[in-house]
Amino acid sequence: LFVSDADEAVRLTSTYLDHEAIISAALSVGAEAIHPGYGFLSENAVFAAAVVAAGLIWVGPSPESISAMGDKLAAKKLALELGVPTLTYSSDPADAQSIGYPVLVKASAGGGGKGMRIVSDPADLAESVAAAKREALSGFGDDTVFIEHYVASSRHVEIQILGDTHGSLIHLGERECSIQRRHQKLIEESPSTVVDSQMRSAMGEAALTLARSIGYVSAGTVEFLVDDATREFFFLEVNTRLQVEHPVTEEVTGIDLVREQLRIAAGEKLSLNQGDVHFNGHAIEVRLCAEDPINGFLPATGTLHAFSPAREPEVRWESGVGPGSVVGVSFDPLLAKVIAHAPTREEAASRLALALERLHLGGVSTNRDFLAATLRHEAFLAGDTTTDFIDRHQPALGLEFSDESRRWLAVAAVLWLQGRSRAHATVLSRAPSGWRNARLPIPDVTVSLDAHDELVRYQSNRDGSFTIDGVIARIHSMSDAGIDIEFDARRARVAITQHGQRLYVQTQRGTVSVDIVARFNIPGAHEVVGGLTAPMPGTILSVRVAVGDLVAKGDALVVMEAMKMEHLIVAPSDGYVIDLLVEVGQQVENGAALLVLDEAPSSESAGS
Repeated sequence: LFVSDADEAVRLTSTYLDHEAIISAALSVGAEAIHPGYGFLSENAVFAAAVVAAGLIWVGPSPESISAMGDKLAAKKLALELGVPTLTYSSDPADAQSIGYPVLVKASAGGGGKGMRIVSDPADLAESVAAAKREALSGFGDDTVFIEHYVASSRHVEIQILGDTHGSLIHLGERECSIQRRHQKLIEESPSTVVDSQMRSAMGEAALTLARSIGYVSAGTVEFLVDDATREFFFLEVNTRLQVEHPVTEEVTGIDLVREQLRIAAGEKLSLNQGDVHFNGHAIEVRLCAEDPINGFLPATGTLHAFSPAREPEVRWESGVGPGSVVGVSFDPLLAKVIAHAPTREEAASRLALALERLHLGGVSTNRDFLAATLRHEAFLAGDTTTDFIDRHQPALGLEFSDESRRWLAVAAVLWLQGRSRAHATVLSRAPSGWRNARLPIPDVTVSLDAHDELVRYQSNRDGSFTIDGVIARIHSMSDAGIDIEFDARRARVAITQHGQRLYVQTQRGTVSVDIVARFNIPGAHEVVGGLTAPMPGTILSVRVAVGDLVAKGDALVVMEAMKMEHLIVAPSDGYVIDLLVEVGQQVENGAALLVLDEAPSSESAGS
């Protein structure tokens, strides 16, 4: 969508991280400046310096500031010198014992949860460090890592800062981004439920102290960890860029951060001072991602066959996808940011949940249902939003239906199918639906939804209604986009999109996939007994075993990379490797067989 929005676009034939290609494209169209967004290049000092050297304006902090703060180790050292509280850390993994387990392995040049591992058992440290280094090198071109003490029950709170080239530097309050999975943020909000005016002032001053020490210019974020028990805060890092979650600050302050970035880059003064910053209401943002919450939030790929936000309630949608967009393995799985602003936190959460539920969405597994369930969870509404929120409260990962609701949806789907079939019929198109000139069986269709098969047998009536299960069903209107149906004393307008043998049916709580069950079984490939498969499309980074090896439950077998993250495939049980089906560097599809295990014999059978 960003290409279609542009007045002029230049195709990059190499990669989206190619410095020279991007600068060449900017120069070729006469651009004055480059705004790096909030991706990998936004905190790349080498790229920023190259932009400036090419005579272009860099919309962001100076390359020197990026270097000073982009290195997390250097930033922590500076924070200590300035008296800003930090967590105990070390660049030497051997110091983990003295720091105290659990520890967090972090990429020095990283961000976005990449190159991070929690280690509770010393036996896992070496593997975690090695994996973090590989991930950091792949994502950031720098495999430097360090370790710091891990606080399990904590909150992630960050301060938004703005500075101009005339010496003005202010902060715009805090955002809380505690609800995370895989160390990546899912829900962000402002203000935080635990930050009072005194803490806000102290954190804001700490952030400005760090920024002043390096003459910071443009937008940036200073991140802190707040111990939920003691309310102490500790400096984590500085993000020398615009953050994904910056809209929540814009909503509560009324300040357009990108506008300020552009004005600062043009050499203008900030349009406000610290006294002009005021906070209005509450804003919450969620990250709608292509991933499977039921499968450990692993990234998902595919084609979006339906993507249509509802007009109400009014929220802010920021998305780069639409119907037909392909979600591949080369990029982050973020599909959209959705932001709600309201006078109160509870109203903002409810409005945002309703907007997510009304989104007509299908084709790719997403975290939409999980996000809506979290926003409506009593613990979230009470402000109990620590970084271990998901583990402690376990919000629903997907939709669940009663028998009655499932039956109603099946009827709606089947009657939409028959109605659409009649509307597009080329033979006997004027005949009533279900018309027969002989006594034939009543038409029926079996559909599958929510892991249940539903047989719907429908008989048409003279008045245009249908009898199903002895109950009258009436179609008030229908089109290729959906149906207005009344069945079993319940009427609703339902949006429906069809792709092949699958229907995406909109409910009040989200979109449900409804599969048309074939009348006859078609012979096909069967699952390999004992076979381990790829949980998502990706690239094989390493194969840890060979044919004939005896492995124990939990042993690492294969390492995959997908969407810039590493994923470890482990043995589900003891067994022998009897076949290897992949090799290093191979691209595999979701569900592709990786290797085959034969269950190891028990000690009794082995000795007989």
